[in-house]
Amino acid sequence: MLIDGNIGGSIDGTAGASLHEIQEQVGLAERAGFDGVWSTEVSRDPFLPLLLAAENAPRLHVGTAIAVAFARNPMTLATVANDMQSFSSGRFTLGLGSQIKPHIERRFSMPWSAPAPRMREFVRALHAIWESWQNQTALDFRGDYYNHTLMTPMFRPPRNEFGPPQVMIAAVGPQMTSVAAEVADGMLVHGFTTERYLREVTVPQVKSALAKAGKTFEDFTLSYPGLVVTGSDERQFEEAATAVRKQIAFYGSTPAYRAVLDLHGWGDLQTELHRLSKIDDWASMTRLIDDTVLRTFAVVGEPDAAAAEISRRFGGIIDRFTLYTPYGLDAATRSTVVSGVHNRPTTP
Repeated sequence: MLIDGNIGGSIDGTAGASLHEIQEQVGLAERAGFDGVWSTEVSRDPFLPLLLAAENAPRLHVGTAIAVAFARNPMTLATVANDMQSFSSGRFTLGLGSQIKPHIERRFSMPWSAPAPRMREFVRALHAIWESWQNQTALDFRGDYYNHTLMTPMFRPPRNEFGPPQVMIAAVGPQMTSVAAEVADGMLVHGFTTERYLREVTVPQVKSALAKAGKTFEDFTLSYPGLVVTGSDERQFEEAATAVRKQIAFYGSTPAYRAVLDLHGWGDLQTELHRLSKIDDWASMTRLIDDTVLRTFAVVGEPDAAAAEISRRFGGIIDRFTLYTPYGLDAATRSTVVSGVHNRPTTP
């Protein structure tokens, strides 16, 4: 199992006000021993931080987790992803997410429709565009949402010596999970996921969808941003626990994620979290996340113990584990967790 980090985020403890700070984060990630870094489209462009990572950390894999697909069109995204794949010498993964209707229509002023069918067609259009560029063939993609039928020599990039980038799709429900298995190279699992939900719901859904698509689980990448509570002393540990409780409460208030809580018999918790979120009572929401809920949704422990628990819970089912810490984590603690995961055998 590979272990990755985040750069340039606003909810994961890596927030920075400038690209200069992100450049420093890249250096910290490389020194920590991460295998790769992800950039999330929240309050800044997701690609520029990865450009810095690709240039300054030639060992790291780089990827978007996620870039908002429906805020763009397949041609614009195919172009920037192709450039990123070339610049990184084949170390780039394009991770896509749909976002939700209000953001697509009101923040990005773009059209919204059934997200799963649109995402399926979006990724197919990407591959059609890349194939046209790679093989110097006519572009003729015609779909229900996207049509790409013009590619003149002036606008055709040269053949990418590293081939098209890997594409992964962020999925929560069964429909998008099926789309990811059908048309993508892997899936970005949502951070509001437990080990039990992964084993009992997500992985069986993925395997079933892959079988229908004639693909194998071994050739499909699962990437998971796992919440972790750790620290080098008691004060840091308590600050970490509070930050993660807040994050769990925020996710738990979202009706779309109720199924995870339902599996554990905590459906009433979701109802109450949602009610409190409507009146902006975030303090009460955080207090509702007791130790049992915290330890179910997050790995909790001192750095060495956290590394061992990450490997135990996820080593047999997750290909890439991203250390998700919505708080500041000192470099020594981060390095201890990363090296601990690398040095422990995974369990099925």
